[in-house]
Amino acid sequence: MVPSDGILSEPIDLDRTHRARPDHPQVEARRGLVVEHRASGVVGSIVSFNDVEVILSDRANVHRPLRPLPGGFLVDGVISTLIAPRREPAAPSPRITASGSIASTTRSARVARASRILVEGIHDAELVEKVWGDDLREVGVVVERLGGMDDLTEVVARFRPGPGYRIGILLDHMVAGSKESRAAEAVRDPHVLVTGTPFIDVWAAVRPSVAGIEAWPEVPRGIPWKEGVLRALDRTEHPGVFWQRLLGRVQTYRDLEPALVGAVEELIDFVTAD
Repeated sequence: MVPSDGILSEPIDLDRTHRARPDHPQVEARRGLVVEHRASGVVGSIVSFNDVEVILSDRANVHRPLRPLPGGFLVDGVISTLIAPRREPAAPSPRITASGSIASTTRSARVARASRILVEGIHDAELVEKVWGDDLREVGVVVERLGGMDDLTEVVARFRPGPGYRIGILLDHMVAGSKESRAAEAVRDPHVLVTGTPFIDVWAAVRPSVAGIEAWPEVPRGIPWKEGVLRALDRTEHPGVFWQRLLGRVQTYRDLEPALVGAVEELIDFVTAD
């Protein structure tokens, strides 16, 4: 049996002391830093660095691969250990809103303006909020529902638009000869802007592919449009349930028809121009 305290039990240490490794300063091996390799005398600027080798470009522009041993280099005449440079944190990517604009990182929601955007119904309001809600809060614009457009003239008169108090109105079915286009003419005013889409209902302003169909069905006159669409698609749920599922699939303005996107953007520009 080998004695536990014999010379084979541990490494030989003649003076029975453990020499501490010199504690050299650590220097980040940044590209372009000029250093001297102590063992070879090579002087050059750092081209690249990793845990296995550091490459110096010497006075003749020759790349010299060397081992980055502890205390292996002189930096400004000081024996140093090269270490990997700390990585700078990547700049955060700007957050893009659903409308495609860059979200502000410094401003909070603005106090509501006096100006307003009016839309026909709850579905219109929900869609505008889904896509443009961040933008509207940032500029302080409130969206209100008309609950239909039959009393548009009275509603606008009640708002009493004027300087600093603009009204933007979004209507469906804004085509020549429609009641919507006639209503728009009736409220013509320098402080009122009416825009709209050619679609009978805001559902149709969502691209058909988002709904998983090739095209929105044609609904015969005399049949309520939403009910006619559901019947044509052989859907049995309530229109409100179908709409919530459709709205859930809308992620950005790219899921909407350009006619609606342009109409809403024009209204936002109008009511924030004062």
